[in-house]
Amino acid sequence: MSSAAPAPRVIAVVGPTAAGKSDLGVFLARRLGGEVVNADSMQLYQGMDIGTAKLTPEERGGVPHHLLDIWDVTVTASVAEYQKLARARIDALLAEGRWPVLVGGSGLYVRGAVDNLEFPGTDPEVRARLEEELALRGSGALHARLAAADPEAARAILPGNGRRIVRALEVIEITGQPFTANLPGHDSVYDTVQIGVDVARPELDERIARRVDRMWDAGLVDEVRALEARGLREGRTAARALGYQQILAVLAGDCTEAEARAETVRATKRFARRQDSWFRRDPRVHWLSGAAADRGELPEQALALVERPVTA
Repeated sequence: MSSAAPAPRVIAVVGPTAAGKSDLGVFLARRLGGEVVNADSMQLYQGMDIGTAKLTPEERGGVPHHLLDIWDVTVTASVAEYQKLARARIDALLAEGRWPVLVGGSGLYVRGAVDNLEFPGTDPEVRARLEEELALRGSGALHARLAAADPEAARAILPGNGRRIVRALEVIEITGQPFTANLPGHDSVYDTVQIGVDVARPELDERIARRVDRMWDAGLVDEVRALEARGLREGRTAARALGYQQILAVLAGDCTEAEARAETVRATKRFARRQDSWFRRDPRVHWLSGAAADRGELPEQALALVERPVTA
């Protein structure tokens, strides 16, 4: 670092799954005197460790990590609730003169934390009607309707994510506008620098396949079985997490473990493409090549970017 250390800013390390965000976040926090704030929606859940690639205490290198393991698997995720928690932690760290390092690939959670983003309310009658329709017709039919009403939202939401599809359709009905129209321009509430970790598609696909293999070898099936006993299957958000959803199908006798493993790889690759597309639309993200990580250059490149007097 330079002799005149810059005042702390918010750093957001973003990009697709398996790109190397977590390790980079730890490096930046250690070098800058910061702390990590989780922005991965599934790492908010207690006990969902292996399948979310949650860093172990040893891998965190002594760096405090916030907003991990805060929700039971039966809790339905709320971006608005996350926004309150994340901003409270960011504000506290900045007040202490420490760098908040936001790390995660959940695009709406990142924007909720750092951007001027207000979430529309809910209408219990509209929500109940859409949820009944979801139960009767399935998520595919509702996703098709969403694609007609708001193609951009449909591209960002997986066809199997019934809860988010229902929420998008609810907002459209309540506001009379496309769901994405409720996402304002890129207007940060903090002095923020966003770093995207860019990994070429073939390499990222290989990383994802290897990661899923490691998760299975580390005991993901047993983790899901234990969480099922704690109510995972009833969790409207957690039960749809990649890997967890597929293994729950195995435990229900709906498919073989080999089929679940292969589907987890396929679904994760699709999800990574959606993540990449989301962050590419944000002109404030400074992309650094993930290949630099293999050469050991990525951390220093990111540090140099953070120390430049720019606001993104």
